[in-house]
Amino acid sequence: MKVNKLLLYFFFVLMSLNIYGQDAADQKHQNYLFFLHNRFTEEMPFGSSHPEYGKSEYLEIIDAFKNAGFQVLSEKRPAGTDVTLYAKKVVYQIDSLIKMGINADHITVVRTSKGGYIAQMTSTLLANPNVNFVFIGSYRDQDLVKMPQINFCGNILTIFERSDEFGVSAIKRKERSNLKVTRFKEIELNTGLKHGFLFKPLNEWIGPVVMWGKRKYNLI
Repeated sequence: MKVNKLLLYFFFVLMSLNIYGQDAADQKHQNYLFFLHNRFTEEMPFGSSHPEYGKSEYLEIIDAFKNAGFQVLSEKRPAGTDVTLYAKKVVYQIDSLIKMGINADHITVVRTSKGGYIAQMTSTLLANPNVNFVFIGSYRDQDLVKMPQINFCGNILTIFERSDEFGVSAIKRKERSNLKVTRFKEIELNTGLKHGFLFKPLNEWIGPVVMWGKRKYNLI
C-alpha cells in the first residue's frame, strides 16, 4: 500500500473516531486501542462459525473495548494478509497518533492468534518502549527459530490458555529480545476452551487488557 493510500485510510479512521472534533486536551487523554483479530476472522465472512470453537465474536469484542472507554481502531483484514506489511501499516498509524500529540502509553495494540504475530512484528518495527502491547494466544517456542526477527519492545502483557496449543509462556522471547521491554507480565488462563477462548469477549482476558491499556500495570 502506497503512502498516499495510507494517509487517506488513516484520515477516514480519524474521522470515524471524531478525533478532529476533539480539542488537543481531549485527544491527549483519550485511550486508543488497535485490535488485530485472529486468522479465522481474516479468512471467513462475518457470522461464520468455526467447526470446533463456534462463532468468532469480532464485533462483540470491539464493542467490549468501546464500552470500556477506548477509541478502537480495527478492520477486517483481507485473506492472506502479509504479517510484516500489515505491521508496517499499524506502525504508520501509531506514529501518526503520536505526531498528533497522543501519549505513547495511551496507545495499546491488542492481537489474538495471527493478529498476535502482526502485533509482535509491530512491536519490533515500532521500537517504542512506551506503547502498550497485549499478545493473546500467539506464541510457541518454535517461533524463536521460525521468526527470529521478532523482538519485543514496550509494555508487554501476554495472555495464554493452558489448553491451547499456543498456551505457553513467552518469557524466552522476552529474554532474547534486544529492544527495551519496559514492563513484562503474563497471565495463564484455564478455561478449557483451547484456542476458542479468544473467539469470545471473555472477561478473563478482556479485563486485563482494559487495565493494561489504562496503565494500571500493577493491578495485573
